[in-house]
Amino acid sequence: MKYSALLVSLFFSGTALANAPLSVEHLNQVNNLYDAALSPDGRYVAYGQSNGGFSPADTSSDLYLIDLAKQNTLTRLTQSQGREHNLQWSAQSDSVYFITNRSGTNQVWQLALSGGEALQVTDLPVPVSGFIVSADGKQIALELTVKPGCEKLACTVAAKQADSAKKDSAMAYDQLMVRHWDTWLDGYRNQLHIAPLDQGVVKDARNLMPEWDTDIAGITEVTFTPDNQRLVFSAKIPSADQAWHTNFDIFMVSINGGEKQNLTAANPAWDAAPSFSADGRFMAYKAMKKPQAEADRFGLILLDMVTGQRKELAADFDRSIIDYKFGPDNRTIFVTTQDVGQRSIYAINTSFGDVRKVYGDGTAGGLQIAAGKLVFTNHRLDFPTELFQLNLDGTELTQLTNINAEWRNAVQFGDYEQFSFSGANDETVYGYLVKPWNFDPNKKYPMAFLVHGGPQGSFGNMFNVRWNAQMYAAQGYAVVMVDFHGSTGYGQAFTDSISRDWGDKPLQDLQKGYAYILQAQPWIDGDRACALGASYGGYMMNWIAGNWPTGFNCLINHAGLYDMPSFYGSTEELWFPERDLGGPVWQEGSDYHKYNPAAFADKWQTPMLVIHGLKDYRVPYAQGLGAFTNLQRKGIDSRLVIFPDENHWILNKDNRVRWYNEVFQWLEKYTQAK
Repeated sequence: MKYSALLVSLFFSGTALANAPLSVEHLNQVNNLYDAALSPDGRYVAYGQSNGGFSPADTSSDLYLIDLAKQNTLTRLTQSQGREHNLQWSAQSDSVYFITNRSGTNQVWQLALSGGEALQVTDLPVPVSGFIVSADGKQIALELTVKPGCEKLACTVAAKQADSAKKDSAMAYDQLMVRHWDTWLDGYRNQLHIAPLDQGVVKDARNLMPEWDTDIAGITEVTFTPDNQRLVFSAKIPSADQAWHTNFDIFMVSINGGEKQNLTAANPAWDAAPSFSADGRFMAYKAMKKPQAEADRFGLILLDMVTGQRKELAADFDRSIIDYKFGPDNRTIFVTTQDVGQRSIYAINTSFGDVRKVYGDGTAGGLQIAAGKLVFTNHRLDFPTELFQLNLDGTELTQLTNINAEWRNAVQFGDYEQFSFSGANDETVYGYLVKPWNFDPNKKYPMAFLVHGGPQGSFGNMFNVRWNAQMYAAQGYAVVMVDFHGSTGYGQAFTDSISRDWGDKPLQDLQKGYAYILQAQPWIDGDRACALGASYGGYMMNWIAGNWPTGFNCLINHAGLYDMPSFYGSTEELWFPERDLGGPVWQEGSDYHKYNPAAFADKWQTPMLVIHGLKDYRVPYAQGLGAFTNLQRKGIDSRLVIFPDENHWILNKDNRVRWYNEVFQWLEKYTQAK
């Protein structure tokens, strides 16, 4: 089935046809675009699309193809029950590879553009987590979950059979980590494998790191060398201290196995995302400089594979690199980076380090470059993700997809604007204001004051299903989001300023931003204001409760830290609190007691809704339970909502409906009735 893709202005808002405020049901029905990939010859863009069921109740998930040489003609490539993902092009641009579970488990398949059915590439006894195919098409690198020490997959199969035969349910550990994010570690690791592609369907693969007990950083951080004879990947060296350091290194190993050469051994901080120039002369990668830091600035390093010399590109460019791609001339690297409330695209000259902004509206990602074209995803506060194309000089912006056109036409969004004010230390602090969807300048509106997590994060110009600012605008609130000290996208010094200062400058910024917006926007009713946040934002709700107890009518705390000493002993990534709070909890002079919300529990008086997921191992549920216990014991109006099947986030769509309904009911209770 072929049809012409609709091309609309980037600034289309849907206002003329909109007829309803955004609801959680609408939010659950957004069509999601994923795994966009530009063919090596620059002619095609393939992408995945998971439909949310908006119209006509379509919940399919399939692959699509845009032919850029034929007026952006769109073709649906697959129509199967399963979901295809991890999309990759063949070097000849004549077929696509992907992972799907059509055969019962996730395996690699290949579909030719010339027609016919997809062919199964791998038929392994374990599922495939990720893959890349060498440029010559002769080898496939695989990310597989296996038992450390197993070179062949039969060894892992035997280990799993032995595990299933056990009569007890005990899990035993001799070192950290014992659990991560939402999963208890089970002794298996995601490791790098290799298999030939010229011997029919791949039924076995060789582990290139069987002697290690660590995971690779992910298949997105694996690449073949230009001669296709070696693989480069990012991982931590096996050690007993992995839970409290961030020293990922970049290693190179032959496709035949053997010794792994550490290419970044001299850097004790985080190295990531290796990639080669088209001529093979240079390897680029991202690198931090501060050991144990996870929010340090990622600089871009260029390693000359002939001379061994390396240099940091644009060392004075005070932004952290998120994604990057070599330009076709090897003299330019295009990057994405957070940038004053946006995620922008920049071009960096590899010879002189000159930096040039290419695009800077909303949140850009998924960079793809070929044949003089730059293809990327973009979303904004009033615009879900779509695909766009630019010339490499930033001209001729074209929207390639419009998968949510009908959805947008059914929704009226609130207008938004960025603002700035003088925050802590009289430094400029930025934020966003989203007006109610049916804004009338002659009316007064209550405020929803959103505080982001991280804490090194940002509530910028983005569309997010979990913390969507437009959802509160749809309920009639003025939505205020302040990027306090510690936020990302404003220079590394600004980001670093929250470390060892969790409760001081950020709180000052929130208080000053609150006062500024009430003065600048007199239609906002400061007597009907509630604050809400998750993770560090939830921590800030607990901190506000004891240090700004009369600031808000109500508070909403999702997955917030309450008691910092006990948090240290129950979280999993210890490098984070040790870096941000001054070492282990017992270290003299650390901040666990200084910035501990529980230490100010006697001052709490603001009604609070507490929400937590039982599978949250980053901020374990006892933190939410502790806050609720204090609220109840003091007789403060409060409510605890637990999601047994959720982690740090709310991912299930039905749970999302309940989450938003609980939040809106709590807000209404304290802001609508004067």
